[in-house]
Parts: sequence; structure tokens; C-alpha cells
Amino acid sequence: MATDLYSPGQIFTDGESVPRVMIAPQRYIQGEGVIDHLGRYMSLLGSQRAGVLASSRGHGAEGVRVMDSLRKRNVPGVATTFNGECSVEEVDYQVEVLKDENIDCLIAVGGGKCVDTGKCIAYRLDIPVVIVPTLASNDAPCSALSVMYSPEGVQNGVEYFPNSPALVVVDTGVVANASERFLVAGMGDAMATWYEAKACLANPKGRNCVGSRPTLACAAMGETCAHTLYEYGVAASASVVANRCDDALERVVEANTLISGIGFESGGCAAAHAIAVAYTHVRDVHDNYLHGEMVAMGTLAHLMMEENQDARKAAEFFARVGLPIHLGQLSLTKQDNEDIDTVTEAAMAVPIMHNMPMTVTPELIRSSILSAHQLGEAVAREVGDEAYRRVQGE
Repeated sequence: MATDLYSPGQIFTDGESVPRVMIAPQRYIQGEGVIDHLGRYMSLLGSQRAGVLASSRGHGAEGVRVMDSLRKRNVPGVATTFNGECSVEEVDYQVEVLKDENIDCLIAVGGGKCVDTGKCIAYRLDIPVVIVPTLASNDAPCSALSVMYSPEGVQNGVEYFPNSPALVVVDTGVVANASERFLVAGMGDAMATWYEAKACLANPKGRNCVGSRPTLACAAMGETCAHTLYEYGVAASASVVANRCDDALERVVEANTLISGIGFESGGCAAAHAIAVAYTHVRDVHDNYLHGEMVAMGTLAHLMMEENQDARKAAEFFARVGLPIHLGQLSLTKQDNEDIDTVTEAAMAVPIMHNMPMTVTPELIRSSILSAHQLGEAVAREVGDEAYRRVQGE
């Protein structure tokens, strides 16, 4: 397990009533072409020498624009290559690479695992982190935590940090030219925000990701996130297919990244993300599906667990944008008892599962997964699976 470098519980004292806490990045900048102005935005931090973490592909694409922008502002950039997994081993390696480079800021450019790795590195080097996500596939960019994995890619813990990212810069032009699948996965991740925040609010013992009670502000953000996705999600997917940056895309990118990012961290997570984490324990699922796709399936199980009337609405939306809604769309079947047992046991062991406002048992988790599967099959027969097959490249 990854060690919590900064435990959320450390901000409270024994016997203290648990306060409501909201946390957020210092600045969030979103728009087409903003990556080319990063050097100017860095003046907010007074940076004199910045590290730039990106994958090999990222350094050859968005990384070039980042370096050019820094150069125009006379800020030297020190490049280092992310090797693909947000693991303690990768973080330790990158710290060794950068510790003698005298950088005063780290810019993490890429997807969720790269930016989470950047947060870990910056914390260990005691410098601020700037996040430049190249996808809107998850809500990692704005959070003060990193989801950790083993070198083999199985989630094995979370690291928490006392400070949020200093700056988050999202170029929607870059997002518009990425694969539709990434934006759609981000919608799956973001849709859980509202339903999980409501569950945490309903449970007096529910806690958010900093160990406090969720704020009403973040629950409201979660609701706005869901409404935005329901209204603009299909149109935003069409925009990405056309490589077009428009209002629908801007709204959904903000929902996926900023609203969901603040909403999940300060509003709290529950069954949807616990079950998503559990799906990573099934090798075929882990190897072939994105985090947000697993969260979509977790959200349906979460809603079935609550007997929430939004379950069908969510399933129909997921079907229309191309998210998985039944086990067959995660390369599983309801007869795969061993895998379903693995998911059930793993979900039961995830602490956020017990933010649900009812007593959760393995039997309840299993029945909710199977009920969600049954609902998903019914919706797939009605709505069809054309969007799913397109998104998956079938």
C-alpha cells in the first residue's frame, strides 16, 4: 500500500467535531490555445526554473509548446520523461532525476497518472506543481491527492498532500483533438460526483477526501456537474469527433475537470468509486478499460444500491455517449462468479464504500452489481450499443 504522506485526519484533533472543508487549486485556466501562454501564467508563481514531466509522446507534442512558452518568458525548462505508471517506484526515480536540478516548480503535462505522479514528485521536492492535462478523461488535475498503483498497474493506495495544485491549465483545443473515448470516460468519472456527494451528505458518518464532512457548496457543484453532462454530453462527444472546440465541449471539459475535481474531493466518494477501484483487480478489465468506464459501471451499481430512480436515466445517458452499462461491455458476464466475487470483496475493503447511507454487506454489493447489469442489458436493447462500439473502436 502507498503510505499517506499527509493524512487527512491530521488536520483534526481528538474529540473535535468534524468540520466541513472545501479545497481547490489556486488558479484554473481553461480555453483553446491557453497552453501557448503557460509561460505568462507562470509569472503568478515567480518561477525561475521549471521541471517538465511528460511521457515520450507528450514531450514530442504538447511538451514542445510548453517549452516554447517557457522560453519566451526566459524560464529554463528541465524535461524528464514519465514512464507510464503512478507508482512509488516511479516517483522515487523521478525525484532522483530532478533533485539536483534546482527547479522551483514542476509542470506535469499529460493524462491522469502523469499528473498524479507530478503531484507526488513536487511534494517530495517541496515545490509547487502546475498541472497541464492533455485529456479530460478524469478529475485528477484539480485534486490534492494522487491515486497510487503498483508497477503492474493495480491500485494500491492514495497519497494526500497539504496543498492543491498551484495552477491548472486546460487547453480545450488539445482535448478536442484527442480520442472521443477519453472525453467520454471523463463523463463517466464526473457523473459519479453528484450521486456520491449526496450519499456522503446523507450519512452523518460520511467523510470527504480530506477526512471532513462534505460542504453544501461541493454538493451543489456535483449537481451542476451532473446537469451539465446530461444536457451537453452528447453534443460534446460530437464536437470531439469533429475536432471542434465549441461551447458544449467547453462546458463538459469544465464539468469533467474542475467541477468534478473539486466536487469529488470535497464532496466525497462512495460506492461508485469503490466498485471502480475493485474492477482494477480483474486483469481483463484493468488491461482494457479506462478509469471513467469502470466508474460508470460503479455508478449504476451505486444507484441500484440506493434504489435511486436516476439509475435508468444514468444508464440511458451512458449508452448514448458510449460508456459501458452492463458486464458484457467490460468483458465479463454474470456467470463469471470468481471475478464478480473478486470485485465484491475488493469493493467491500475500500473505506469509501462505507460512506453509503446504509449498512453495506458483500451480498448487497454483489446484488447491486448484478442488478445494474440487468438494467444495463435492458437499456442496451432499447437505446442500442452503437455509441459504445464507436467509442471502443469496434
